[in-house]
Amino acid sequence: MRLRCAVLDDFQRVALDSADWSPLAPGVEVVTYDRHFDDEDSLAEALADVDIVVTLRERVAFSASLIARLPRLRLIVASGMRNGAIDHAAAAAHGVTVCGTESAVAPAAELTWALLLGLARGIVRENTALRAGGPWQQTVGADLHGRRLGLLGLGRIGARVARVGLAFGMEVSAWSANLTRERADEVGVALAPSKEELLSTADFVSVHLVLGERTRGLLGPAELALLQPTAYLVNTSRAAVVDQEALLAALHEGRIAGAGVDVYDIEPLPADHPMRTAPRLLATPHLGYVSRANYATYYGQAVEAIQAYLAGSPVRRLP
Repeated sequence: MRLRCAVLDDFQRVALDSADWSPLAPGVEVVTYDRHFDDEDSLAEALADVDIVVTLRERVAFSASLIARLPRLRLIVASGMRNGAIDHAAAAAHGVTVCGTESAVAPAAELTWALLLGLARGIVRENTALRAGGPWQQTVGADLHGRRLGLLGLGRIGARVARVGLAFGMEVSAWSANLTRERADEVGVALAPSKEELLSTADFVSVHLVLGERTRGLLGPAELALLQPTAYLVNTSRAAVVDQEALLAALHEGRIAGAGVDVYDIEPLPADHPMRTAPRLLATPHLGYVSRANYATYYGQAVEAIQAYLAGSPVRRLP
C-alpha cells in the first residue's frame, strides 16, 4: 500500500517546488496544506490517514493525545534539530520516529537587522505615508553608530548580529547565564556584568536565547522597566522569553521607543490578537527562518529523512 505524507503549514505553497520529491513517488503520496489547523480535532481529522508528517519549526503541537489519535503515523520530520512542540516520549511509546533537518542561522540574523533598522528609521510609517500621499518626513531616525547594542545570548545567531552591529560602529555587549568572557572576546564584544546592566544601558536590545526553564519569562515587568524610554527591543528568538503582557503594557504606555517582534505566544496570530494593533510595534509573521535557501534545506532534507526511514536507517533523529 502506498504511504501518505502530509506537509503542514505550506503557507506560500512552495514546499513541492523547494526540493525534488520525485524519489518518493513510487511509494509515497505527498500532500500539502496551505492553512493552519487551529485545534487538535481538525488536525487529527486531516492526518487520520497519514503515515508521515513534515512540520515546520514548533508551530504545530504533537501532543500525547494527538499522537494517540493517529494510529497510522510512523514518522515526523521537523525542520531544525530541536522541537519542543513534539511530545517525544509519546512518539516513542507509539512507535513514531522523529527526525530533524539542518537550519541556517543567517536568515534569522538578517531579519533581526531588518526589524532593528526598520524601527530605528521609521521605515514602515514613512513608506506608508509616502505611498498614501501623506506628510513628507514625520520621523527623526535613531542613530546606530556610537550607540549601544545589547545582546541577550551570543550563540550562532547572536554572534552574527553582533558582528553587523560592530560593522555599524556600535558598542556591542552581551549577556546570558552561561556566557563566558572567552566567548565574548572571541566574537569581539564586551561581556555585560549583569542582565540588569545590559538592559539599563543599551539603546537596542536583541534577544537570541534558547527557550528553557531559565529563560522563560526572562524579561518580565521588572526587567522591561529597566529599559530606557528611548530604547528598542527586538525578539526573533522565542516569544516566551519576553512576558507578552508586560511588553504590550510597555508599548501602550510609551515606556520604550518601540519593539520589533517576529515570534508570538500563539501562531498564527488570531485576527483579534492585541499584538496586531499594538502601538510602537514592528511585527512580522515569524519570518526568521523563511528564506529560499532555508526552505531548500528543510524540504530537501525532509525527503532525505523519509528515504532513510523507509530504508530502515533513520537520520538526524530527535531529540
